[in-house]
Amino acid sequence: MRLIKCFFISSFFSICFMACKTDRENHIVDMDKKIINNVLVPKDLLILNASEGKWYYEQKPFSGYAVKFHSNKMLEEKVGYYEGKKEGLAQKWFSDGLLQKESFYIANHLDGVVKIWWPNGNIASESNYIKGTRNGVQKKWFTNGQLSKRTNLINGKENGMQQAWLENGKLYVNYEAKNGRVFGLKRANLCYKLENEIVQFKKL
Repeated sequence: MRLIKCFFISSFFSICFMACKTDRENHIVDMDKKIINNVLVPKDLLILNASEGKWYYEQKPFSGYAVKFHSNKMLEEKVGYYEGKKEGLAQKWFSDGLLQKESFYIANHLDGVVKIWWPNGNIASESNYIKGTRNGVQKKWFTNGQLSKRTNLINGKENGMQQAWLENGKLYVNYEAKNGRVFGLKRANLCYKLENEIVQFKKL
Protein backbone atom coordinates (compact mmCIF):
# COMPACT_ATOMS: atom_id res chain seq x y z
CA MET A 1 0.00 0.00 0.00
CA ARG A 2 1.53 3.24 -1.17
CA LEU A 3 -0.48 5.52 1.09
CA ILE A 4 2.00 6.61 3.72
CA LYS A 5 0.77 7.62 7.16
CA CYS A 6 2.98 10.61 7.84
CA PHE A 7 1.38 12.23 10.88
CA PHE A 8 3.98 12.81 13.54
CA ILE A 9 3.38 13.66 17.16
CA SER A 10 4.99 16.86 18.33
CA SER A 11 7.71 15.09 20.29
CA PHE A 12 8.75 13.19 17.18
CA PHE A 13 8.99 16.43 15.21
CA SER A 14 11.29 17.80 17.87
CA ILE A 15 13.49 14.76 17.55
CA CYS A 16 13.54 15.03 13.75
CA PHE A 17 14.61 18.63 13.74
CA MET A 18 17.31 18.05 16.33
CA ALA A 19 18.85 15.35 14.12
CA CYS A 20 17.08 12.60 16.05
CA LYS A 21 20.22 11.93 18.05
CA THR A 22 18.38 9.67 20.50
CA ASP A 23 17.39 7.14 17.82
CA ARG A 24 20.42 5.21 16.61
CA GLU A 25 18.85 2.17 15.03
CA ASN A 26 20.77 1.35 11.85
CA HIS A 27 19.40 0.45 8.41
CA ILE A 28 21.31 -1.91 6.13
CA VAL A 29 21.36 -1.14 2.40
CA ASP A 30 20.93 -4.54 0.78
CA MET A 31 22.63 -3.68 -2.51
CA ASP A 32 26.10 -3.36 -0.98
CA LYS A 33 25.59 -3.99 2.76
CA LYS A 34 26.40 -0.42 3.79
CA ILE A 35 24.83 0.58 7.06
CA ILE A 36 22.88 3.85 7.16
CA ASN A 37 22.26 5.33 10.58
CA ASN A 38 18.59 5.94 11.31
CA VAL A 39 19.23 9.64 11.93
CA LEU A 40 16.75 12.14 10.46
CA VAL A 41 17.94 15.63 9.56
CA PRO A 42 16.02 18.40 7.73
CA LYS A 43 17.20 18.49 4.13
CA ASP A 44 17.92 22.24 4.18
CA LEU A 45 20.52 21.76 6.94
CA LEU A 46 22.79 19.72 4.67
CA ILE A 47 25.58 21.57 2.88
CA LEU A 48 26.93 20.31 -0.45
CA ASN A 49 30.65 20.35 -1.15
CA ALA A 50 30.46 20.33 -4.94
CA SER A 51 34.14 19.57 -5.49
CA GLU A 52 33.85 16.43 -3.36
CA GLY A 53 30.33 15.53 -4.34
CA LYS A 54 29.44 15.13 -0.67
CA TRP A 55 26.79 16.56 1.66
CA TYR A 56 27.88 17.72 5.10
CA TYR A 57 26.03 18.11 8.37
CA GLU A 58 27.70 19.79 11.34
CA GLN A 59 30.97 19.88 9.34
CA LYS A 60 31.03 16.11 8.84
CA PRO A 61 30.05 13.96 5.83
CA PHE A 62 26.44 13.08 6.57
CA SER A 63 25.26 9.53 7.20
CA GLY A 64 21.55 9.13 7.80
CA TYR A 65 18.35 10.38 6.17
CA ALA A 66 17.55 13.87 4.93
CA VAL A 67 13.86 14.68 5.23
CA LYS A 68 11.50 17.38 4.03
CA PHE A 69 7.84 18.03 4.90
CA HIS A 70 4.87 19.53 3.09
CA SER A 71 3.16 22.58 4.58
CA ASN A 72 0.51 20.24 6.01
CA LYS A 73 3.30 18.41 7.92
CA MET A 74 3.05 15.31 5.75
CA LEU A 75 6.38 13.79 4.79
CA GLU A 76 7.47 15.03 1.35
CA GLU A 77 10.92 13.54 0.87
CA LYS A 78 13.31 11.10 2.52
CA VAL A 79 16.76 10.34 1.08
CA GLY A 80 19.46 8.08 2.48
CA TYR A 81 23.11 9.19 2.76
CA TYR A 82 26.28 7.30 3.60
CA GLU A 83 29.49 9.19 4.38
CA GLY A 84 28.21 12.26 2.53
CA LYS A 85 26.83 10.57 -0.58
CA LYS A 86 23.31 9.55 -1.52
CA GLU A 87 22.89 5.88 -0.78
CA GLY A 88 20.05 3.39 -0.80
CA LEU A 89 16.37 4.26 -0.91
CA ALA A 90 15.13 7.74 -1.85
CA GLN A 91 11.40 8.55 -1.79
CA LYS A 92 9.07 11.48 -2.44
CA TRP A 93 5.37 11.80 -1.58
CA PHE A 94 2.47 13.98 -2.64
CA SER A 95 0.89 16.14 0.06
CA ASP A 96 -1.91 13.59 0.49
CA GLY A 97 0.58 10.86 1.41
CA LEU A 98 0.62 8.98 -1.89
CA LEU A 99 4.06 7.95 -3.08
CA GLN A 100 5.30 10.12 -5.96
CA LYS A 101 8.79 8.78 -6.66
CA GLU A 102 11.02 5.94 -5.55
CA SER A 103 14.65 5.40 -6.52
CA PHE A 104 17.90 3.86 -5.29
CA TYR A 105 21.40 5.30 -5.13
CA ILE A 106 24.89 3.88 -4.90
CA ALA A 107 27.48 6.55 -4.04
CA ASN A 108 25.39 9.40 -5.57
CA HIS A 109 24.53 7.42 -8.71
CA LEU A 110 21.07 6.16 -9.54
CA ASP A 111 21.11 2.39 -9.74
CA GLY A 112 18.21 0.03 -10.32
CA VAL A 113 14.59 0.93 -11.02
CA VAL A 114 13.27 4.50 -10.70
CA LYS A 115 9.48 4.69 -10.45
CA ILE A 116 7.27 7.78 -10.66
CA TRP A 117 3.50 7.90 -10.05
CA TRP A 118 0.73 10.25 -11.12
CA PRO A 119 -1.28 12.03 -8.37
CA ASN A 120 -4.14 9.59 -9.01
CA GLY A 121 -1.90 6.69 -7.97
CA ASN A 122 -1.27 5.29 -11.46
CA ILE A 123 2.29 4.59 -12.52
CA ALA A 124 3.76 7.42 -14.68
CA SER A 125 7.20 6.09 -15.57
CA GLU A 126 9.64 3.30 -14.86
CA SER A 127 13.31 3.70 -15.72
CA ASN A 128 16.26 1.37 -15.26
CA TYR A 129 19.69 2.69 -14.29
CA ILE A 130 23.16 1.23 -13.99
CA LYS A 131 25.72 3.44 -12.25
CA GLY A 132 23.83 6.64 -13.05
CA THR A 133 23.11 5.87 -16.72
CA ARG A 134 19.84 4.67 -18.15
CA ASN A 135 20.08 1.10 -19.41
CA GLY A 136 17.49 -1.42 -20.49
CA VAL A 137 13.74 -0.95 -20.84
CA GLN A 138 12.25 2.48 -20.06
CA LYS A 139 8.48 2.96 -19.87
CA LYS A 140 6.01 5.84 -19.58
CA TRP A 141 2.25 5.83 -19.05
CA PHE A 142 -0.63 8.25 -19.51
CA THR A 143 -2.60 9.26 -16.41
CA ASN A 144 -5.30 6.72 -17.32
CA GLY A 145 -2.81 3.85 -17.10
CA GLN A 146 -2.38 3.40 -20.86
CA LEU A 147 1.23 2.79 -21.91
CA SER A 148 2.55 5.82 -23.84
CA LYS A 149 6.18 4.95 -24.52
CA ARG A 150 8.51 1.98 -24.39
CA THR A 151 12.18 2.37 -25.27
CA ASN A 152 15.33 0.29 -25.02
CA LEU A 153 18.63 1.92 -24.13
CA ILE A 154 22.26 0.90 -23.73
CA ASN A 155 24.43 3.41 -21.87
CA GLY A 156 21.79 6.10 -22.38
CA LYS A 157 21.50 5.61 -26.15
CA GLU A 158 18.68 4.04 -28.10
CA ASN A 159 19.29 0.41 -28.98
CA GLY A 160 16.58 -2.00 -30.02
CA MET A 161 12.85 -1.39 -30.41
CA GLN A 162 11.45 2.08 -29.67
CA GLN A 163 7.68 2.50 -29.49
CA ALA A 164 5.10 5.13 -28.59
CA TRP A 165 1.31 5.10 -28.41
CA LEU A 166 -1.54 7.58 -28.42
CA GLU A 167 -3.73 7.77 -25.34
CA ASN A 168 -6.35 5.72 -27.19
CA GLY A 169 -3.85 2.87 -27.53
CA LYS A 170 -2.92 3.35 -31.19
CA LEU A 171 0.74 2.83 -32.07
CA TYR A 172 2.31 5.84 -33.83
CA VAL A 173 6.06 5.28 -33.33
CA ASN A 174 7.60 1.89 -34.02
CA TYR A 175 11.22 1.55 -35.05
CA GLU A 176 14.42 -0.28 -34.24
CA ALA A 177 17.67 1.51 -33.44
CA LYS A 178 20.73 -0.52 -34.34
CA ASN A 179 24.36 0.55 -34.76
CA GLY A 180 23.36 4.20 -35.07
CA ARG A 181 20.75 3.49 -37.74
CA VAL A 182 16.95 3.52 -37.57
CA PHE A 183 14.68 0.94 -39.16
CA GLY A 184 10.93 1.48 -39.16
CA LEU A 185 8.37 4.17 -38.37
CA LYS A 186 10.02 7.13 -36.64
CA ARG A 187 7.88 10.13 -35.65
CA ALA A 188 10.54 12.73 -36.55
CA ASN A 189 10.80 11.49 -40.14
CA LEU A 190 7.12 11.31 -40.92
CA CYS A 191 5.14 13.73 -43.07
CA TYR A 192 2.47 14.13 -40.44
CA LYS A 193 2.21 15.45 -36.93
CA LEU A 194 -0.09 14.90 -33.99
CA GLU A 195 -2.58 17.54 -32.98
CA ASN A 196 -4.92 16.69 -30.12
CA GLU A 197 -4.03 13.07 -30.82
CA ILE A 198 -5.36 13.35 -34.39
CA VAL A 199 -2.96 12.70 -37.23
CA GLN A 200 -2.51 15.88 -39.29
CA PHE A 201 -0.71 15.45 -42.62
CA LYS A 202 1.67 18.20 -43.68
CA LYS A 203 1.18 19.92 -47.03
CA LEU A 204 4.01 19.12 -49.45
